[in-house]
Amino acid sequence: MAGGVVVPSDGPAADYGGGLTLSVFMSCLVAASGGLIFGYDIGISGGVSAMEPFLRRFFPHILRRMAEAQKGNEYCIYDSQALSAFTSSLYVAAAAASLVASRVTGALGRQAIMLMGGALFFAGAALTAAAVNLAMIIVGRMLLGFGIGFTNQAAPLFLAEMSPPRWRGALTAGIQFFLTLGILIANLINYAAARHSWGWRLSLGLAGAPAVVIFVGALFLTDTPSSLVMRGHADRARAALARVRGASADVDAELSDISRAVDATRQSEDGGAFRRMATRRGYRPHLVFAVAVPVFTQLTGVIVLSFFSPLVFRTVGFGSNAALMGAVILGAANLAAQILSTPIIDRYGRKVLFAAGGVQMMVCQAAIAWIMGAKLGKQQQSGEAAAAAMARPYAVAVLVLTCLHSAGFGASWGPLGWVVPSEIFPVDIRSLGQAMNVSISLGLAFVQTQSFLAMLCRFKYATFAYYAAWVAVMTVFIAIFLPETKGVPLESMGTVWAKHWYWKRFVNGDGKSGAALT
Repeated sequence: MAGGVVVPSDGPAADYGGGLTLSVFMSCLVAASGGLIFGYDIGISGGVSAMEPFLRRFFPHILRRMAEAQKGNEYCIYDSQALSAFTSSLYVAAAAASLVASRVTGALGRQAIMLMGGALFFAGAALTAAAVNLAMIIVGRMLLGFGIGFTNQAAPLFLAEMSPPRWRGALTAGIQFFLTLGILIANLINYAAARHSWGWRLSLGLAGAPAVVIFVGALFLTDTPSSLVMRGHADRARAALARVRGASADVDAELSDISRAVDATRQSEDGGAFRRMATRRGYRPHLVFAVAVPVFTQLTGVIVLSFFSPLVFRTVGFGSNAALMGAVILGAANLAAQILSTPIIDRYGRKVLFAAGGVQMMVCQAAIAWIMGAKLGKQQQSGEAAAAAMARPYAVAVLVLTCLHSAGFGASWGPLGWVVPSEIFPVDIRSLGQAMNVSISLGLAFVQTQSFLAMLCRFKYATFAYYAAWVAVMTVFIAIFLPETKGVPLESMGTVWAKHWYWKRFVNGDGKSGAALT
């Protein structure tokens, strides 16, 4: 078998100097705002699903089931494949779009993909807001999915390649910040719009606002130096580096390392990026984490709780407005945790946050499972409303634990799920690696959003124990197998694999390879 990619990187990781310039900050701010469209959709979907006018128009059987609900079937009120399809159809389209975007990115660059994503998302928002039947809703959701798939493939790579190494974690985590902000904004809009019979149209239509933000912002972006070099525009790449790194940076040294990395990968290209990643031993750690990170991120259970939190809160006894307010509180907790964790990512590293967030999520999920198993549908104390599904103190405890779980995710797996995949791949498979990360994540999101309500109906409280068990597994996996990547330039990332106790057997032991020799 042919050898792998050898990227010269003698000695320790390079420091090219330079600072956090206004140009790089604004460029990263625009790219990270791509998270707004994904976050807004996550927040809007679950809230709209709890609005009675929306249910009455598209899912009247849900309202009939709510009216006929009896003790013991509280978990099954929202078990509807049609309702699940409203949410999950977006992810089928998004997963497919992210794979297509991998090839288009190589030809057109990161900027063009973000422009396409913003335009598609705007079209989807317009169609869902104007929907008069379920078919229009589903088609509009698929257009939204195409927009998310394109944007989420390009934005993390743009952030990682533009950011100075010492601030790469915080700047790349910006996409999770905007995603979480989008969720919070959507929950607030849902809470306000729920008072009107046409509120669901307003909620769905306003998805066009973040789409305009990312589209207009992308018009003013320059492409990344790595992408420009890959497409043969070395002069433009140098100009882009000079603009974003500042006068004190050694632009020529960084450009030289980027060019050598690109040249080395071109010399080794014999069958495409996917074939190289799948067949060469030197790419084994990259392949493992291209799959493991999105799988584990989805199995935290945060995505389905973010989507269906209003329905979960109604299940435990909150009214419609109270359930929507609970979703607002949940989004605020996630955002606060994200803000607090941002300075820590590049100070204490990735693995510390992974471990702390994992323990917090596991404990919260286990506690939710115990409360719901012991108290949901049980005989209420005298004086409590007969319709209450759970004694109010326990229902509040479920809300608090859900918020703590979301905060644990917002401080760890949320931002790091974008940061780590965007920085660990060598340049020749970087677009493919990010496409795999996004498509696997979105594909699993489809499976989970399509199955969560049925799972809740059949497994009941054990659903939350199931997610707690997965959080335990993934926390141990990360502690053992993920090398620390904070502060390492992308062109020198091969050194961290070469020094790792396990992965060094797959890569060149001298640390000079991005994907090492087979």
